[in-house]
Amino acid sequence: MKIPAFPSGPHRAAAHSGFRRGLAVLAATLGIAAATLSGAVPASAAERATLADRAANLAPAAVDRFLRDYVEETNLPGAVVAVTRGDRVVHTAGYGHTATGRAMTAQTRMPVASLSKAMTALAVMQLVEAGKVDLDQPVRRYLPEFTMADPRAERITVRQLLTQTSGMADSAYPDLTRAQPRTLKQAVSAMREAPLAANPGAKYRYHNPNYFVAARLVEVVSGRPFADQMSAKIFRPLHMTRTSSVSGTDEMPAQARGYVRAYGTTVSAAHPRWFTAGGHGVVTTADDLAQWLIAQNNHGVSVDGRRIASARTIDLTHTPPTAPADSDYALGWSRNTGEGPRRIQHTGQLLTYNSMATLLPDSATGIAVVTNTGMISGDDAAQITQGLVDLAQGERPEVAAPFSMTADWILAALTLLALGLGARGVSRAGRWAQRAAERSWWRLALRSLPHLLPLLFFTQLAALFGLLMRRSGTLGQVAYAWPALVICAAAAALASSAVLAARLAAVARLRRH
Repeated sequence: MKIPAFPSGPHRAAAHSGFRRGLAVLAATLGIAAATLSGAVPASAAERATLADRAANLAPAAVDRFLRDYVEETNLPGAVVAVTRGDRVVHTAGYGHTATGRAMTAQTRMPVASLSKAMTALAVMQLVEAGKVDLDQPVRRYLPEFTMADPRAERITVRQLLTQTSGMADSAYPDLTRAQPRTLKQAVSAMREAPLAANPGAKYRYHNPNYFVAARLVEVVSGRPFADQMSAKIFRPLHMTRTSSVSGTDEMPAQARGYVRAYGTTVSAAHPRWFTAGGHGVVTTADDLAQWLIAQNNHGVSVDGRRIASARTIDLTHTPPTAPADSDYALGWSRNTGEGPRRIQHTGQLLTYNSMATLLPDSATGIAVVTNTGMISGDDAAQITQGLVDLAQGERPEVAAPFSMTADWILAALTLLALGLGARGVSRAGRWAQRAAERSWWRLALRSLPHLLPLLFFTQLAALFGLLMRRSGTLGQVAYAWPALVICAAAAALASSAVLAARLAAVARLRRH
């Protein structure tokens, strides 16, 4: 599931609202044209040639060398990588091992989390091409069962679901803190009591239920289960023979068991059950990801020439609309708006896996990375991807370890400091009580207030983490995302509690005598 954060996506890009309503084909055509005009200026022929020459540096031997260096220097348990250029597979491989001890290969099935959103969006766009769905019509036109507690939800369009501008958000409906549904129908039904956080089309907010609703729409309009539609219309035509869409992490290989990073090492961890269909439920391989990347860079055409979507549709899924202005989120993909070569990408994150798919359109290069380390503290997929992008641009990649490999040792020092100060405070509680005996109760209370801050920080850690990530989660989920942070906060809270308890007990004993 963008940033991270909780699934999906970090580093979550923004999205924009839809264009005018109209006939399905006309609306899609106009939308594509407007989006194309508003996009980045294409590279010149000379620039494209230069980028293509640089991409030749992304040879299998260079990829292997960089990945092996990364695995060795960061203690990464396992990863799979796919690299393509144009309609050709450059390299697919696995490195390291799974949580069950099996060697990673290009055929190892891995959950790709929110990379699934681009596939769901394409399934919707195939229905648009067929004239069965209009992007700018309300979702309820095709899915009457979609109701929310907010009457504004009746105005949410199909496009707004895919661009994450529906007005739904974790702040109003924290889906990962709720009981997890089993089916798409249950997931949509559970939203009946949910409010909106904003007017439809007004703001970008990354929110997995947007894609639950989109997947249910695919299911209802196509007349077949979502997983079957994905297989029939996307996976099989692209020869993604070991790819499937599942409804929960409990249906993933080894139930999505992977690793979390802590104090420079990795620890195997089971994943709690999350509902994933539509938003972050695809399980695939490096070989199959290569086929997906080729179709994206080859304007919707597979390696053997089979078209799964029009070139205009693929362009639309890659191009953010024009509003809201702070968004670079298109339809299941994000697009860079800064300087440098164009980059279209999406991240994916579970508690025990993370992934990234990147398209470099100017050199027709595709890169996909999936690792079996979890979100935030194990941002390996993003680090590896950057190294491969550097290779593609003719630069020498450097192994950049996840930030937690440094930050965890700082947190470890703070943890030991908190426990040491706590032990010191407990041992001196008697002397503190003697000095405090002559003070009034309110002065004692004021002097004790600082010891409540670590307690407050620990109890509100999940809320603070969610505020920073714009994704709501539980303390248990934060413990997966950054174990060292939770341990440090818990140690400080424990130390403060012990000091307060020891001082109160000492004061009570002193006053009894």
